[in-house]
Amino acid sequence: QVQLVESGGGSVQAGGSLRLSCAASTYMDRIPYMAWFRQTPGSEREGVAIIDTGGGTTYYADSVKGRFTISQDHAKNTLSLQMNSLKPEDTAMYYCAATSGRNLILSLGMMTSAAYVYWGQGTQVTVSS
Repeated sequence: QVQLVESGGGSVQAGGSLRLSCAASTYMDRIPYMAWFRQTPGSEREGVAIIDTGGGTTYYADSVKGRFTISQDHAKNTLSLQMNSLKPEDTAMYYCAATSGRNLILSLGMMTSAAYVYWGQGTQVTVSS
């Protein structure tokens, strides 16, 4: 069982920045992929940024490429999401997620929420225009 705890959400004006953090209860090298998803009321959970914790390869949704950066710190077992040039459409609840293995990622795709077994409680990000 992996516990994930997010922090760092808040309110910011358009063009501003926020940094989200996710503390994992286990060594990150035991988790093949970690990710940030976001969700707005009435919508499905959307994959934002993914990291292969072993090799460090990162993947981003087109809507955040060039603005968001996912990173990891194995010494602190922490996942981060640096969000720059924020837009009102980035407003959402942001969730940290972790896989239990590679099989679900291979079968469902890394941007699919069903491929992730462990989830944090979420942190709200609100961007005003």
